[in-house]
Amino acid sequence: MGAAGDVTTAGARWNPSAIPSQAGKTIVVTGANAGLGFFTSEQLARAGASVVLACRNQSRADAAARAIRARVPGAAVGTLALDVASLDSVRAASAELLNLERIDGLVLNAGIVHPPRRREFSADGLELVLATNYLGHFALTAELLPALLRTPGSRVVALGSMISRLLDSPLDDLQLAGGYQPWRAYAQSKIAMQVFGFELDRRLRAASASVASAEAAGHPARTSAFVAHPGYSIGGRTPRVAGVNEPSRLKRFVDNLQAPITQGKDRGAWSIVRAVADPAAHGGQYWGPRYIIKGQPRLQAPSATSLDRAIAERVWRESEALTGTEFTI
Repeated sequence: MGAAGDVTTAGARWNPSAIPSQAGKTIVVTGANAGLGFFTSEQLARAGASVVLACRNQSRADAAARAIRARVPGAAVGTLALDVASLDSVRAASAELLNLERIDGLVLNAGIVHPPRRREFSADGLELVLATNYLGHFALTAELLPALLRTPGSRVVALGSMISRLLDSPLDDLQLAGGYQPWRAYAQSKIAMQVFGFELDRRLRAASASVASAEAAGHPARTSAFVAHPGYSIGGRTPRVAGVNEPSRLKRFVDNLQAPITQGKDRGAWSIVRAVADPAAHGGQYWGPRYIIKGQPRLQAPSATSLDRAIAERVWRESEALTGTEFTI
C-alpha cells in the first residue's frame, strides 16, 4: 500500500483522484446520462479525454453533458443518440461513430438494472434484458471494430457484475424461453457480458501477431478488452448532481442504512476508469472494488464460467446469429 488514496496492484500505484492524462484520446461511454456511466465520463473528461455520451434519451444526455462541463471547466463532451436495445439504433450510431478519427476507449455500460417482472422483448424480438445489457453491446463492438483497430492501444471495457459470484448460469438458454425470472435475466445478461469481454480479448490477442513484442516493450499497440464491475454501488450514496442524480430524502436515508456494504456510483466508476486509463493494465484483466462490494479498484479473479472457452464459443456464435452481426477480427 502506498500513500493514502493509492492502491498497489501488480506493482502499479493508482489514485482515482489523479488519473493519468487522457488528453488526445476519444472515449465512447454508453448509458452515460446517469449513474456509473455519468461518473465514468466525468472522471475521464477531468483527465483530459474527449468523451462521447451515447444515450437513449437525448434530453438526459444533454443534461449530463451540461453537468460535466459545469463540474469540469473546459471538458470536451459530446452526445450521440443510441438505444442499445434496438439494432437499428446501434447501426445508426455506429455509422456516426465510425466517422471519428479515433476511438481509444469503448465503455459498454448501458443497461437495465431492475428487470421487468415478466418476459418482455426488444423491437428486434429479443428478450429485453439480454438485448439491452449484452446483445446491443455485442453488435456495437462489432460495428466499431474498424475504428478501434485503427487506434493504437484502444480498449473495450465490458461492464460485468458481482452477481456473477452469487448466481451462475451455463448460458444455454440465453433468451430464457424455458422460464423467465427477473434476477435470472439480469444475472445471465451480466455473465454473458463477462464471457464476451474475455473472449473478445482472446480473439484480439490471437489476431495480433505482434502483441508479445509490443507488450514486452511497454507499448501495448493492440486493441484489447477488459471486464470491470462496480461492486454494490447505489444512487442514495452518490453525490447529488442536478439533472443527473437527485435522490429523494427517503432514498438517501434508506440507502445510507446500507453504508457498511455499499458505495456511491462515483466510486463504483473507479474500476471502469482504471480499466480504461491505467497504462499498466493489460487486456483480459478483471477489475473491481478491493472488497468486492466497495473500495479502491484492483485486479480480481473472475468466475470459472466467465472464462469457460466452450461456453464462450457457443455464446459468441449465438450472439452473431441473434444480432445478425459478424465479427471480422
